[in-house]
Amino acid sequence: MERKAGVLMHISSLPNSRGIGSLGRAAYEFVDFMADAKLSLWQVLPLCPTSYGDSPYQSPSAVAGNPYFIDIDTLIDEGLLKPDEAAEYAVAPVDYAAVYFERYATLKKAFRRFAKTPPEDYEAFKMENAFWLDDYALFMAIKEAHGMQAWETWEDRYKYRTASMKKFERAAEFHKFLQYEFFKQWSALKAYANGKGIKIVGDMPIYVAYDSVEVWSNPKQFLLNDDLSRKVVAGVPPDYFSADGQLWGNPIYDWEYMKSTGYEWWIMRMSMALKLYDVVRIDHFRAFADYYVIPAGRADARVGEWVTGPGLEFFNIINERLDHPAIIAEDLGELHDCVRELVRATGFPGMKIMQFSFDGNPYNDFYYTNYNENCVAYTGTHDNDTTRGWFEANDDGQKDLVRRTLGYYGGEITAEIIERLFSSRANTVIIPMQDFLDLPTSARMNIPSTLGGNWAWRSEPVWREKTETIRRLVEKYNRE
Repeated sequence: MERKAGVLMHISSLPNSRGIGSLGRAAYEFVDFMADAKLSLWQVLPLCPTSYGDSPYQSPSAVAGNPYFIDIDTLIDEGLLKPDEAAEYAVAPVDYAAVYFERYATLKKAFRRFAKTPPEDYEAFKMENAFWLDDYALFMAIKEAHGMQAWETWEDRYKYRTASMKKFERAAEFHKFLQYEFFKQWSALKAYANGKGIKIVGDMPIYVAYDSVEVWSNPKQFLLNDDLSRKVVAGVPPDYFSADGQLWGNPIYDWEYMKSTGYEWWIMRMSMALKLYDVVRIDHFRAFADYYVIPAGRADARVGEWVTGPGLEFFNIINERLDHPAIIAEDLGELHDCVRELVRATGFPGMKIMQFSFDGNPYNDFYYTNYNENCVAYTGTHDNDTTRGWFEANDDGQKDLVRRTLGYYGGEITAEIIERLFSSRANTVIIPMQDFLDLPTSARMNIPSTLGGNWAWRSEPVWREKTETIRRLVEKYNRE
């Protein structure tokens, strides 16, 4: 297989004067930087809409695009907005509350002009995507009418979908417009990147949010009670890092029902992901082998059980129906043998995180000299501290262990670790942009199991300064 190198940089982190990164000029400039640096993979986080908590891993839709990423300046150029109708914000960090209250009002102004003379391909877009778009747009319209409250709090006639929905049609059309604009802009950006030899690596959360169109529109696919409340929820049990485990709260799939349908929903979801991305990283991949189930109503994840997942049969169907899509298996954490066997049987590359490797064990799987070719190596993920922040937070003893393990006593730890990863046997290396820039903890993207202050990091447009350094690494270690 080819040796490749890439960068992890979410769309929200791109710079502009509109409060949050978008699919506009800075995104194209970032692609140009990658091409000049000879990086061939751009990994992004889920592109779906965010909700309470701002996490792209808890979305009202597993398929829709995030309206925040629609480039406002492009809409101005197209005549859908006037320059004085769009607010400007400082570059650094994303203020999600400010963006939420301003952005939809701005986009509704654009929609009013759009609706007067829709482009010729708008109706075709709606027809081609009706299988998911109609339910999503209706769901969002009803949410708006209920002050964005979760669907479980709606009146029974809307909760159970027994009422006529005709009065929401106009409001739903706005959300169809948003998806049209998102997919148009994203498709243009992806084509530009692909044209420069850059593939997009996307991220697929294993679970969907309870307050999502997927659960509301097709509750049979989940383990729910008759009143549509959750029977059980997802999470992970207590471990070294968390005495109470992690209680995620997502509903659990009814895998038996999904199997009886030939996994049609998953085929749809994966096929839509493959329109957005060239490679799909499946978050919490282990749940296809076995997954942790917690009784609904628990305050923590201490009580639960492991249940067998759909396993290899599921991926055999995916491969048959979708012609062997390119998948990365997020196989981190404490794994059972069945998980390791599933990763091996599928042939998907797993993940290696260099920050996890400094425990004094020379055979640690995460240390760069122990990698096999079929893996994707990272300094850290969006859930890790930046490498500089991680190193600086260590006590003197752990810092010394890191240095002794590397045999390096200089002052550029982040750069040294990046170079070690580039030199490894791993076919693919992906580095967070924060680490290419050697940024401190303040640039961290997310702290797991915390609410507020996450997903907000934004970059200054200083990548060009690193072009020569990165290109040298790519060429030196044959990752072109």
